[in-house]
Amino acid sequence: MNATRRGTRQPPAGPVPNAHARFDQVLAQARASNRAALATYLPAGYPTQAQSLRILHRLAEVTDVIELGWPYSEPSLDGPVIQRAAAQSLAAGFRVRHLLESIHFLAASPASVLVMAYYPPLFKYGLDRAAHDLAQAGAAGVILPDLPIEEADGWLTAARSAGLHTVFVVAPSTTDARLTRICSAAGGMLYAPAVPGVTGSTGPLHDALPTFVKRLRAASDLPIGVGIGISTPAQAQEVSRIADVTIVGSALIRTMEATHGPRQQADAVASLARTLTAGLHRPDTPQAAA
Repeated sequence: MNATRRGTRQPPAGPVPNAHARFDQVLAQARASNRAALATYLPAGYPTQAQSLRILHRLAEVTDVIELGWPYSEPSLDGPVIQRAAAQSLAAGFRVRHLLESIHFLAASPASVLVMAYYPPLFKYGLDRAAHDLAQAGAAGVILPDLPIEEADGWLTAARSAGLHTVFVVAPSTTDARLTRICSAAGGMLYAPAVPGVTGSTGPLHDALPTFVKRLRAASDLPIGVGIGISTPAQAQEVSRIADVTIVGSALIRTMEATHGPRQQADAVASLARTLTAGLHRPDTPQAAA
């Protein structure tokens, strides 16, 4: 990625083709290297749009997948860390164009981009318009943590038309019948929570997580991403033994909150991402949860 004087690069002109295929390729490359892929999450425009682009530039050098959050004032899945970050982004003047700019900014990077979006702002923006604009900017897909499969037909139609994956967050309590329906509609990967409840937990991972991942693998050939509650490199390494994608968000934001200075923040976040990536190589089997 070529940087401007401000530490960022200009976004390429025009739409980005086959971004969803690129996501699949990124995961396949990680698998071929006998490791889990690393996905890092940050709300778009956090703490400001300029600083966000600086940090994304650094993350894209060491991260397989970047999840960009669409900031929303009433998140149901997010704990206090991500809530603070989203509130900061909104207070700094976040607009949807900043999200699109951020996606487009990453288009020439090695990383693939997913958008984490709650349904209300997506619906307000317009489902067809959102799917079109996100795909044109270069997003591979959208994670929708609050959209029940029973109410997803409108979005799924728009997403498929635009060429976007739809990633569902699947609760361990999901019935077999409902899981079958989710798997038939999902694309890209299935998202399994590492702990019950909201993001940002610093406690141990759920004891039943390996069993739940095995259940998902039995139900679908899609890769499995595990996030929500992965707060340390040791936990990321633990998850890499059973999942295809290890997803970390709140730990990055905590690192930013504890670091002063734009360049220092970017350095600290990139250092954490490198540490996380280094622990994702699997010593034994080349296939997760074989």
